[in-house]
Amino acid sequence: MKISVAQATPLLASFAALSTMVCSAAADNQQQCHGLDPQPDLVNFLGATLDYEVADRICCHNHRFAEYKGYLAAPEVDLFGRLDPDVETIFYDSVCGIPLFIAPRGRTFEEFKEESLHHGWPSFRPEEIVSENVIIHDDGRMESRCLTHLGHNLPYGGVDRYCIDLVCIAGAPLSPEEDEKVEVITEDESVITSNELDADTYVSSAEEFSGKYNDWQRKVVISVVSVASVVVAGMAVYCGMRAWNKKRGQQPATEPKGADSNREDEENSSGTHSSDGMKSVE
Repeated sequence: MKISVAQATPLLASFAALSTMVCSAAADNQQQCHGLDPQPDLVNFLGATLDYEVADRICCHNHRFAEYKGYLAAPEVDLFGRLDPDVETIFYDSVCGIPLFIAPRGRTFEEFKEESLHHGWPSFRPEEIVSENVIIHDDGRMESRCLTHLGHNLPYGGVDRYCIDLVCIAGAPLSPEEDEKVEVITEDESVITSNELDADTYVSSAEEFSGKYNDWQRKVVISVVSVASVVVAGMAVYCGMRAWNKKRGQQPATEPKGADSNREDEENSSGTHSSDGMKSVE
């Protein structure tokens, strides 16, 4: 059965996706969100009406999917109609309440709004991320230090752009009474808590372009080219062998001395003759 390069492309893409999922599953040794639930009050974030079930599913039981595109602009949400355009807003983890993003920073409110609405999700830039509190995996998947799923890094214009689910950054700083969640935060000494963050002086250490994103198209092209190279090399060897065998078969045969007399004796003894019975002896 012959498989063309065009037919192999979707197969390779599927294999690459499956490999990524298997590797991600193997790497995830800790339970997402540490087994904790999102904060109940997120449903009233900034006076909006957010879906708690969506938050629980997307933030704590998922690594791939997102809230639907444009959710931030839905009438019951209207994120940018509720933000104060004259100040920076701190966005907190919806589960453990650690600060994750400070925006807009290094750009205007209108630029922050336009980019987010254009792509369909809140979109943050390296200057706006609290880098100590966010993990960016090699495939671009992003989660907080509390293992809350946040979204993905999708570079745009040569700079990292963090495409984030609103329901996962609609939290609030924890109160001292929330012992279980406070304990999760304090276990990781690298985390900057809401009490420790000074937004006025904080400077993110995130790179402008981390190179961490899911460049699946490039990987598929490389795979296809590699397979095609192997196929071409195999065909070249096969054609070369056929040509060599054909040339070898065209060479005149040589028979040992006395072969004709021996063959004649054998034919006479068997009592059979054939017009093509004379075969060369190699």
